[in-house]
Amino acid sequence: MLEAIARRRCLEATYNRMAVRLAPHILYTRHDELFVDAVTVARDGKRPREPKLGTFKLDGLRDPAVAGQQFRLEPGFDPGDAKYAGVTLLVAEMD
Repeated sequence: MLEAIARRRCLEATYNRMAVRLAPHILYTRHDELFVDAVTVARDGKRPREPKLGTFKLDGLRDPAVAGQQFRLEPGFDPGDAKYAGVTLLVAEMD
C-alpha cells in the first residue's frame, strides 16, 4: 500500500470477493484501524460509471499488489480535509 501511494501506482486486490483496481490517494487511521481512500479504476475488469473517491478498510483488501499503471489524483481530493486531520499516515503528492 505504501509503495502504491508514494509512487502513485494503482493497486490490485480483492475487496468483498471482487477483483478491484484502485488508485489509492491517502492512508489514515480511524478508531485505531487502517483505511485508504481511493478511486476505483476497475471492478471485476469493468470501469465504474463515474470516478469517485471511496473509503476502504485495509483489512478488507486481500492479496494487494502494486500494478504498473500510474494514476492522477482525483480533482476533488483534499488532503487537508478535517477527516484526515491528525490521522494521516501517507498521502499521494499532487503534481
